[in-house]
Amino acid sequence: MRITMTCAALALALGSAPAFAQSGEITIWSWNVAASSLKATIAGFNKQFPDVKVTVQDLGNQPTYDKSIAGCAAGGVGLPDVVTIENGEAENYWSQFPDCFVDLHTLGYTADDQKKFPDFKRTELEVGDKAYAMPWDSGPVAAFYRRDFYEKAGVDPASIKTWDDFVAAGKKIQSANPGVSMTNADFNGDSEFFRMISNEQGCAYFSEDGQSITVNQPKCVDAMTKVKEMKDAGIISSADWGTKITNNTAGTVATQIYGGWYEGTIRTESAGENGKWGVYLMPSLTADGPRAANLGGSSLAITSASKNKEAAYAYLKYTLGTNEGQITMLKEFGLVPSLVSALDDPYVAQGLSYWGGQAVWKDILGTLPKVVPSRGTQFQSDAEIIVRAVQTKYLAGGYPDAKAALDDAASQIAAATGLPVKS
Repeated sequence: MRITMTCAALALALGSAPAFAQSGEITIWSWNVAASSLKATIAGFNKQFPDVKVTVQDLGNQPTYDKSIAGCAAGGVGLPDVVTIENGEAENYWSQFPDCFVDLHTLGYTADDQKKFPDFKRTELEVGDKAYAMPWDSGPVAAFYRRDFYEKAGVDPASIKTWDDFVAAGKKIQSANPGVSMTNADFNGDSEFFRMISNEQGCAYFSEDGQSITVNQPKCVDAMTKVKEMKDAGIISSADWGTKITNNTAGTVATQIYGGWYEGTIRTESAGENGKWGVYLMPSLTADGPRAANLGGSSLAITSASKNKEAAYAYLKYTLGTNEGQITMLKEFGLVPSLVSALDDPYVAQGLSYWGGQAVWKDILGTLPKVVPSRGTQFQSDAEIIVRAVQTKYLAGGYPDAKAALDDAASQIAAATGLPVKS
């Protein structure tokens, strides 16, 4: 059975999509705050499509990836209608299983629709003339900080322009607040600081065309060098994702530097800290250097195995392609819009009580136009595993310097991928 709609409602919900969306059910795989955000949009979607039941399953990040890759390998067996895919892993899917997901153009996704999203979000989602996924959230990097810890140490966040400033401030803050670390990093399971600083400086694991390895280029070397300097200065304590959240709530960390989506994590997981947190721009390597980067961000893709592709596309168009859908997720859980028009929504300019009245989204989203695109390629996961191991060894003194460490990483990535190392 199909839904009957007025022309006006149809135009609002689907734009250039096929004339009818199937009724019935669609299932989406996602994780954590992302899953909660999708659930928050269902009520608005159902005002336009009351006969479509949307079920969001929170599988966790890694299980979502593992199960969807396994489903693609099995020819679509067991897959849901929609899968959440991180941009950095997107090309793993398209390169291995190009028939596992629907080309959204076949459902009405036009060139005009694509232009509603920034280029850096679309880079890994489109192959040739096919669009395998629609951009969702982005991760403009920001420093989330505890106002009280900074004030007690006499540190004005506006004075922190460089990473060296950040180190100096960290020493003051730790001295004035016993038991508090300036920041956390998951040195054992992630390379977040290296990737953030590298992207800020315009360097990445791979070249923009995805044809060569650039992880040992000078700006990446500068980034890795700075990570070790910060660790050696004693201002970073090691903590995984869950421990960071615990530290936020317990008041044992002064700053978390992450993608903008972390706003929702702090606000929802540490609700009792209302008014204590603020935001400032990420530092740079030099006082006049760039202060913008992207960390993370996802997309939604419709599986070829879906029995309700039109209904699934209607959901994507509403949730990701309208200001209403995107701002709902921003308000409720801090999922940062990639839809350019959503950045002009009045909510973005509002001061938020949790953040001490600061209009944090105006500050965070203001960096989006300055983010340098970073290509993940289908080899991102392989490269990340290698870089993490090299980083661990380097931080423990296993290499004479960052250049030697990243030369080793580049050599290993070349052996694993067959790509050349850029000279």
